[in-house]
Amino acid sequence: VQLQASGGGVVQAGGSLRLACAASGPSIDDYGRSWFRQAPGKHREFVAGVNWISGTPLYADSAKGRFTISKDRTTNTVYLRMGSLKPEDTAVYYCAARKYATGWSLGDEDEMNFWGKGTLVTVSS
Repeated sequence: VQLQASGGGVVQAGGSLRLACAASGPSIDDYGRSWFRQAPGKHREFVAGVNWISGTPLYADSAKGRFTISKDRTTNTVYLRMGSLKPEDTAVYYCAARKYATGWSLGDEDEMNFWGKGTLVTVSS
């Protein structure tokens, strides 16, 4: 499975950005998909994920109410729409996938089977 993240850039605080994670490979529909991020000097943390079969989303507290994760099943692309961005959202954002991931497993980076290269999001104040 190959994952390709895109959509990062520089945005002012309060602005919006949409990240995309394109996926390819065998049985890609069997994978739950998640976004993680790593800010400078910090550990990587979970942001949002989508259940592999129902599409039910899971959000970190920091993302609730501001970010929306969605999946386009026709293109196997997962999007992360980020709004009301804050400087503390500045990080490298990574997409990841885990087979048959649901619920809590979407948020555990040790459970992920595949990772894409990150895309940098910079929020200026």
